[in-house]
Amino acid sequence: MKISKQTALLPAIVTLFILTLSFSIQAMAQEKNQMVRLAKIKVDPLQLDKYNAALKEQMTTAVRVEPGVLTYYAVADKIDPSHITILEIYADTTAYKSHIETPHFKKYKDTVKGMVTSLELVDVNLVGSAKKPDR
Repeated sequence: MKISKQTALLPAIVTLFILTLSFSIQAMAQEKNQMVRLAKIKVDPLQLDKYNAALKEQMTTAVRVEPGVLTYYAVADKIDPSHITILEIYADTTAYKSHIETPHFKKYKDTVKGMVTSLELVDVNLVGSAKKPDR
């Protein structure tokens, strides 16, 4: 009995499909556990350069050394650059709780305490994301 190439490939295709589905389900489960937060910050305009430097140092250190800190995006309002919004994504709430106890985060908080005029933290759910692959 002769087996066609298509029939011979069928088990491999089914296995590949199952593995892909399994990884997708795991990724969705991990995403559901993530803690996503917006930090809406108003900074004293006269101290904005110092604030931005402290923020960048804290963000890059956190992403580099903390496995549970997944993403930071900080943006400034075009009309009023002293209004900053930060998108923070953590692996889960445990990662966030660990993050706020780190020396680099405590240094940031101490450094900017006289610069920040208001802070609003908003917990949000990630609806979706899209990005180009790294180049």
